[in-house]
Amino acid sequence: MYDVYHCDRDDQWRYTLGTTGKRPLLVIGLNPSTATQEKLDPTVTRVQKVAQQCGFDGFVMLNLYPVRATKPQDLPPKADPVAYERNLDEIEKAVAQHATPTIWAAWGESVVNRPYLIRARDELFQRLAKYAPQWRRFGDLTANGHPRHPVYLSYSWTLEAYEPA
Repeated sequence: MYDVYHCDRDDQWRYTLGTTGKRPLLVIGLNPSTATQEKLDPTVTRVQKVAQQCGFDGFVMLNLYPVRATKPQDLPPKADPVAYERNLDEIEKAVAQHATPTIWAAWGESVVNRPYLIRARDELFQRLAKYAPQWRRFGDLTANGHPRHPVYLSYSWTLEAYEPA
C-alpha cells in the first residue's frame, strides 16, 4: 500500500502516488497510466527501484498532466483547464514540502505530442524555481534533448544533473 495518493474524478485523474520519506525522490513523468495505491504499473515500479538504488527513502510520482492514459497518443488533444491547474498546484505542494527537493525529469520524448504538456513543463520550471530544486535526469537525453521516460531506462544508468531549458 502506498501512503501518498491523491486522485480525482473517480480515479481518472491521478496527481500523486508514492511513499513518504525524509528524502523522497520526486519524479515528474508525462501522465499516469494504470498504477494505483494498491498496485504499481511498470513505469512506477521502475521509479521505485531507481529511488531505492539512488539512496532515497521514498518517492512521489507526479506527471505533467493528471489524466490517465496507457499511451500518450490517447491523451486528449486539448487540456481540461481544471485538471491542468489542479495538477500544477499539486506538484508545487509536493515540492514545497521539502527543504532541498530532488526532482527527476522523466517525461520522455512524447512531451512534444501535446502543446499543453510543453506548457506544463515550462510553467513548472518557473513555479518551482523558488524552491531551488535539484533537477535530475536518469541516463542520457533523447536525440531531441528530452529526459528519458522510466520505461526505457537501464538500471546501470545514474541520476545526473538536468538543466531546465
